[in-house]
Amino acid sequence: MPIRTNRGRAAVYRKLWGWPLRSPRHLGVAVFIAAVVLTAASILVPKVVGNKGGTEVAAGGSRTAQTTTTRPGPRPDAGLPSTPTTSLPTRITSTPSPTSQTQAPAQALDTVTKWAERWVDHPEGVTAQDWLDRLRPFTTEEYMAVMAKVEPANVPATKVTGPARAAVSFAKSVEAEVSTDKGTLHVTVIDTGRGWKVADYDLEQR
Repeated sequence: MPIRTNRGRAAVYRKLWGWPLRSPRHLGVAVFIAAVVLTAASILVPKVVGNKGGTEVAAGGSRTAQTTTTRPGPRPDAGLPSTPTTSLPTRITSTPSPTSQTQAPAQALDTVTKWAERWVDHPEGVTAQDWLDRLRPFTTEEYMAVMAKVEPANVPATKVTGPARAAVSFAKSVEAEVSTDKGTLHVTVIDTGRGWKVADYDLEQR
């Protein structure tokens, strides 16, 4: 007959839990049964768990093998000729020199002649300012600052003895030579855009 009340169930549970304590024999039987159950559980549980894990690993391995399988295909650059590379200079290593002209402009030589005639003209008693004022129309403003340091009395030449001739001629500059009574006068004139002007000179004395 089934037990239908909580009090009846509690009485049954007390009898079951109290049975091993009734005598040493009952306790020994209960310990033996518990040992058998634990031993069986320790043997069966790893087998069940191990089989499930092995199945998952195997399944996982098959999935990995499928995903890593690839087919070799043609390379994008296969069959294309290689393009040779050339190194280009990053900067100009040398500055090209201006082209020399065979004949100097007549205006440049005329400026050299007029400048030389005024340069040798420094009679006794002439002031430095008067001497510079006569040179100014044929001299660049930058070089006038250099000429201001020259004392007219220290200029050895007093007379031009030959015409001006071009030694080196370019499109915007001319190096000319003029003979004087004390040597050869080397004069450099440049095209300033407002006429040819003297930018440098040197006397090669005899």
